[in-house]
Amino acid sequence: MDHILLQIVFLPILAAGIILFVRTKKSRHAGWITLATLGYSTFLLARAGMQILQKGPIFEGYDLGPNLSLNLLADGLSLPIALVINLICLSLSLYSFFYVDHRIHEIYPKADDKIHGLYYKRFFFLYLFFPTGFMGVAFATNLLSLYLFLEILTIIPLYFIMAQFGYSDYITRYRVALICLFWGVAGASLFFIGILMGFNEVASFEMDAIPRLSGNPMTFWIILLILTGLCTKLAMVPLHVWMPWVHAEHPTCIAGLLAVYANIAVYIAVRVLVLPLPKEMLLFRAPLMVLAVITMVYGACLTLAQTDVKRFCACSTISQISYSVFGVAAMTMMGIQGGLFYFLSHILGKAVLFSTAGMLVYVTRTRDMRKMGGLWKKMPVTATLWMAAALILSALPPTSGFVGKWLFFVGAFEALRGDWSGLMLVVIAVMSTLLTLVYTFSAGFKIFFGSLKMDSNQIKDPPLAMGLPILLLAFLAFVLGVYPDPVLDFFSLVVPVR
Repeated sequence: MDHILLQIVFLPILAAGIILFVRTKKSRHAGWITLATLGYSTFLLARAGMQILQKGPIFEGYDLGPNLSLNLLADGLSLPIALVINLICLSLSLYSFFYVDHRIHEIYPKADDKIHGLYYKRFFFLYLFFPTGFMGVAFATNLLSLYLFLEILTIIPLYFIMAQFGYSDYITRYRVALICLFWGVAGASLFFIGILMGFNEVASFEMDAIPRLSGNPMTFWIILLILTGLCTKLAMVPLHVWMPWVHAEHPTCIAGLLAVYANIAVYIAVRVLVLPLPKEMLLFRAPLMVLAVITMVYGACLTLAQTDVKRFCACSTISQISYSVFGVAAMTMMGIQGGLFYFLSHILGKAVLFSTAGMLVYVTRTRDMRKMGGLWKKMPVTATLWMAAALILSALPPTSGFVGKWLFFVGAFEALRGDWSGLMLVVIAVMSTLLTLVYTFSAGFKIFFGSLKMDSNQIKDPPLAMGLPILLLAFLAFVLGVYPDPVLDFFSLVVPVR
């Protein structure tokens, strides 16, 4: 199929234009256009995956001018990541059908049908910028176009969706949206300065020119700037302060995508730094692993202190992302593959957990976990989803989280063999996983077991259209836990054995 990657990247923007300019009497058409577009792009990604296995990587070159291109590459690294992210976008778009109605009624209770329809269309118009940004980041081979796709995610959907559909009052929504914007732009700007310095040394923004930086005295500073920018996106301590506010106050139907936005920086680090500059990156191994362990423990302790169900999920993201960083920083084949695999597991688990939190808020009209309790009998599907997310994030078998952590912990032990201080660091990281087990399951027991604290007549599972796509994401996480070989086989095509 001609221009398959170009279609995958830009079809969502085309669909957004259709939603914006085509007038229909029923606003729900915006949701169906979104669903159909993402379903078709998922089909294209599956087809591209089969082509990669049969014929090798897919490359599409589109020159836009001097030093700027829209060259796209689908290989064993970018394809599985793009496919899983697109499946999450697809599932959350269906979940949003009812959830967006709920948010509009909550925020704009006096809106008539026309105004309600305009807000509904506006949400899905903004939503479609996410898959374009994610697919662009996954497939871009030009650092400048990668930066532009990264900025699309920051400037357009995150700010406007937060401001218009987020939680809290009007002033707080816009304040948190500005926090999101400022921190996103700050991280992207550091990344941009780093790639400009790299361009000054090799006279190219193409990723295949990055290895030419090896041995250059400026490379250390280039890596430091790029890593600092990415650590801002990853919410690593002490650059994490934006995450609890922004992640908790976004509408829950896109909170799973915000986890993708933060976590995709791990993929960028592998593609831009770890694989092209392995010797230079060894200098950053120890600092990154130490920082990751600090973030694991701090994020878990912060999560344990939460009583707000959305803030609980937001703080857990701080801890969970750092596991992927820890694995990739080990700089071994198993560490890198495990870190990337855990990235996929985490975004699946976090999409399930946040969506389940949204279902609780949708039904109970409260975010305070202390006011919940005994909901198991009234909301069995929601309870099942929470426990599934707890299993995935706690990395218990047979989930994808177990496979990812097994791989990168083995890779970390391999990297630090003979270094007693380094091995102790790995042991602490392994033990920190118990904190995830404690906070996910303890919160689940508080919410779903014990005595019922609310009027039982008002409590029931939300519509099946909200629960079914999230069940499918949980099912995918369990399938990858039992049969991870397809993804790992793809990864092995790119990540070399060292």
